[in-house]
Amino acid sequence: MRLQKYLASCGVASRRRAEEMIAEGLVQVNGQTVREMGVQVAEGDAVTVGGEPVLPEAEKRYVLYYKPVGEVTTASDPQGRPTVLDHFRDYPVRLYPVGRLDFDSEGLLILTNDGELTQRLTHPSHEVEKRYIARVSNQVGEEELHLLRSGVPLQGRRTAPAKVSVLRRDPFSTDLLITIHEGRNRQIRRMVEAVGHEVVRLKRVQYGGVTLGDLERGQWRELTPEEVRSLR
Repeated sequence: MRLQKYLASCGVASRRRAEEMIAEGLVQVNGQTVREMGVQVAEGDAVTVGGEPVLPEAEKRYVLYYKPVGEVTTASDPQGRPTVLDHFRDYPVRLYPVGRLDFDSEGLLILTNDGELTQRLTHPSHEVEKRYIARVSNQVGEEELHLLRSGVPLQGRRTAPAKVSVLRRDPFSTDLLITIHEGRNRQIRRMVEAVGHEVVRLKRVQYGGVTLGDLERGQWRELTPEEVRSLR
């Protein structure tokens, strides 16, 4: 089995992220650092990531977590900030976040050890929808709404069409419901900045067929079998 596929099957990360980890020199096979793609691993090979052994995990687990503002969605942070995984140190299997949610954003985050599902949910070709409530500075007019819906240029590439509706307006802010299927870095914030506004608060409320529901900040629950099937 190719190394990146093996890492994904063990729940370490999506296949794309596993390839990045290999290129960054984080992966060792039988004590040797591997940086090339396509290396094959077989039963009995010792694979480690950052010095930690990687083993196949037979039992797949799926968790829905309400990430509060002030946590990062990585296993560790050089700045010493809290991570979402701090809450799951005693969980029966090692979990990994599906995609990212910014340090200053909150809401729905899925964690799992199912690398194949992570690959499906995060790969752009599958166009999995993610829904956010964004509180935006000042009043957003129809022209700006049209631009957000049709796509705005970010770093020379236009964003895909988005679903955007107004939930509330007051003289100083606008609450928008925004649905996208891309996963570009800080995409919602950058889209809003591109039309002349600023995101004051950002909350993800849906990922694919899974919704945040009545979870409170910092709470989590296991996904139901129906929810897992909807993600697949």
